[in-house]
Amino acid sequence: MVFTAKELNASKHFLSAILQSAYELMAIYNENPRIASILASQQRWLLAHSGFALFLGYPDDPMSGLYNGRFVEFAVKHKIASRNTAAAFLKEMLAYRFVRSAPESSDRRIVLLEPTEITREFMARWIHTHLLVLDTLDGGDRMERIAADGNAIWQMHPIIARAILGNTRLKNPGPTFNLFNGATSGGVVMDYLISRITVIDYAADKVLIGPISLKTMQSQFMISSAHLKRLFRQAAEFGSVGWAGAAGRSSFWLSHTFVSEYWSYQAEKYAVIDAVSHAVLSRSVGELSCRHGVFEDAEMAS
Repeated sequence: MVFTAKELNASKHFLSAILQSAYELMAIYNENPRIASILASQQRWLLAHSGFALFLGYPDDPMSGLYNGRFVEFAVKHKIASRNTAAAFLKEMLAYRFVRSAPESSDRRIVLLEPTEITREFMARWIHTHLLVLDTLDGGDRMERIAADGNAIWQMHPIIARAILGNTRLKNPGPTFNLFNGATSGGVVMDYLISRITVIDYAADKVLIGPISLKTMQSQFMISSAHLKRLFRQAAEFGSVGWAGAAGRSSFWLSHTFVSEYWSYQAEKYAVIDAVSHAVLSRSVGELSCRHGVFEDAEMAS
C-alpha cells in the first residue's frame, strides 16, 4: 500500500514510527556532529538535498552534474537561498569534505563536484530510515526490494528532492516548527526534543519529556548558549515549550500543538517518500527515464 499524509496524520502508530526516525537521526549526529551542520536549518537541509539531486540528475532538467554555477542558480531559482548563501554553503561542504572535485569534465571551464563516501552513506541512511519506518507501519517489503536493487535509492532521491521543493505544506508546517527549523541548528534541536517523548496523553495540552540539559545540547549540536536560550525563549513566548517546575531542574514540556506540527510535517514527508519509493520500485529503468510521470504520482499520493 501507499500511505497518504492524511492517513499517517490520523494514525496513532505513526508516533512510535517518527520517534524511531528521530532516534536514528540522533545516532547519526552522535557519530558525526558535522553531519548535523548540514541539517542545521530548513534552508541548509534544502540546499543539501538540492546539491545531491543535481549530482544524481534532477528530474526533467536537460543539464547534468553538480558545479558551483549550476548549484547557485538552482538555489536562487527555487527561492532556497541567495547567491552568496548558496555559494558559501557549497564552499563549506568542500571544506568539510562532504563534496570533492570530480574527474575532469569535457568542459574545462566547469569544475564538477561529487559527494564523498560519507555523504553518500548519510543520504542512503536517510532514505533507509524512512523506508524502515514505513515497512514497520504496514509490514511492507520496501527495504527488501531496495536491497535487491542497489540503484533504486539513487533513482528515488532526485524525485524526492523535487517533491519536497514543490510541497508548500513541507515549507510551512506551523509557527513553532518554522521557528526551530528556520534557526541555525534549530532543526536538530527540535529532533532531539521530539526524540525524548515516551508517551503522549492525547487529552492533555502538554507532553512531558523529562529533564533536559541546555549545556549538553550546546555541546552536542555545536550551538551557542545565547542562540539556544533565545530559541527556547521565543518558543516559550509561543506557549510551545516550558518547564513543569523550576527551570533546569524539572521536567520539560512541549505543547501538543508543537508536537502536532512536527507530526503533520513528518506525515507529509513520509507520504512523499512512500509514493516515490512505490513509483521507482514498481517501474523498469526504461520507464523511469520519464521521471515527470513518477513525480506526478508522488504529488498525487502526498
